[in-house]
Amino acid sequence: MRPYEIVVIFDASLEENDIRSFIDRVVEHIRSRGGVPGRIDRWGRRAFAYELKHRSEGYYVFVEAVAEPAVVLEVDRMLSLSDEVLRHRVIRQPDHAAGRGRVSASQPEAAASAPGQ
Repeated sequence: MRPYEIVVIFDASLEENDIRSFIDRVVEHIRSRGGVPGRIDRWGRRAFAYELKHRSEGYYVFVEAVAEPAVVLEVDRMLSLSDEVLRHRVIRQPDHAAGRGRVSASQPEAAASAPGQ
């Protein structure tokens, strides 16, 4: 499983309950496929620097998740087919950024022991 951050920009004309229910469906989809949804950060309405699909503002939501790539591909497809979503981006986070750093095979295990040995 890999860590991801999913950024979604919704149409600002939507009701907050509609946005919340859509995000709940995304989180439930991740959870039902064995993923672990993380923090959900709602930035709310923000003005765009330029028009996007004839809109001047959108509702931003960030979702962190740890899931298999196939699950995130399904979420990506779900977001791209939705009329409520103006734009989205799925970003794979580095393993060390998510606290999942691995010890490489080139590092000897003795490096993990106490100093002076």
